[in-house]
Amino acid sequence: MMTVTMLILVLAATCTALMAGLFYAYSCSVTPGLSTLPDAGYIEAMRSINRAIQNPLFFTGFFGALILLPVSAYLSYSSVSPLRCWLLSSAAIIYISGVFIVTAVGNVPLNNALEKFNSFNATKEDVAAQRTVFEARWNNLNLVRTAASTISLILVIVACITPGKNTLALPG
Repeated sequence: MMTVTMLILVLAATCTALMAGLFYAYSCSVTPGLSTLPDAGYIEAMRSINRAIQNPLFFTGFFGALILLPVSAYLSYSSVSPLRCWLLSSAAIIYISGVFIVTAVGNVPLNNALEKFNSFNATKEDVAAQRTVFEARWNNLNLVRTAASTISLILVIVACITPGKNTLALPG
């Protein structure tokens, strides 16, 4: 029987997996592909991507993991198993620090600065300098998010297969 605790755990796992997959896809396909563009094309492509990703589908996964991981840990605290609670708490801490905080204080400010950069009145040297300031730092921060979300996902998967009592049965 599916319980509320298990349902929330499944949703937390799904959101975490979606985010790990997104950051992984960026790391192994999007950023290498964009790296081949000329400076002005790179800046315009990143601006376009940064605008497009701000949508309900992205926010559901991004904030879903942020909320559901700690809720899953809390629900596992006394009712399921200490090991599952520890695994989910660790996954939540890693996701919050390595994905949410890195995004909020690293990637988003870089994206905002790139959006404000006036590339139409800039020289080729200014455009190249802007790309240099942005690209390596943004890619490194994305690698942190990729690792953190992947580690969080592994911990959630282990929590899912950890034996324990499931409580709060759904009606039906």
